[in-house]
Amino acid sequence: MSLQEVSSLSLKDTTANPAPLGLLGFGLTTVLLNLHNAGYYELNTMILAMGIFYGGMAQIIAGIMEWKKNNTFGTTAFTSYGLFWLTLVGLILMPGLGLGTKTSEPAMIAYFSMWGLFTFVMFIGTLRLNRALQFVFFSLTVLFFLLAIRDYTHSATIATLTGYEGIICGTSAIYTALAQVLNEVYGKVVAPIFPVKK
Repeated sequence: MSLQEVSSLSLKDTTANPAPLGLLGFGLTTVLLNLHNAGYYELNTMILAMGIFYGGMAQIIAGIMEWKKNNTFGTTAFTSYGLFWLTLVGLILMPGLGLGTKTSEPAMIAYFSMWGLFTFVMFIGTLRLNRALQFVFFSLTVLFFLLAIRDYTHSATIATLTGYEGIICGTSAIYTALAQVLNEVYGKVVAPIFPVKK
């Protein structure tokens, strides 16, 4: 085989789509945390465990898999949000372990605001992808800024509203993930995600 023939070879990607794993890690964890934010139960070990293992580690794994598939958007999104969940759990647990002081409200407002800004820029990226992801990222942008406003105003009404908005955001990610799984399994559109025409 000549060098020219070797250079013209292309490898077929036979790896699975990691996006549903990442979206489910994000979506389920977000819904469970925001059920707490909406006032249904206390902040508990279930939420922290989901934040570490499914929201955190599963999304990082999905991000690494997206890197293998040469998907910069997926790599950046899943790895970043996986690390968001780990940092959020760290902010909750580390002071109790003697690893730093409790984060101040101004610092938490800055934290959520920066994540909101990052998510808004990622939302712009979804304008080239599909409507389902657009909704996920837009609603997540709103969620981060609502969290910042909640911490700034100390409003119980905004806190509850934030919880319900987060439930909607997480549910949209769950839908987007399971739609991709079912569409692939059945080989046809079972649940639409409305791709953008390029």
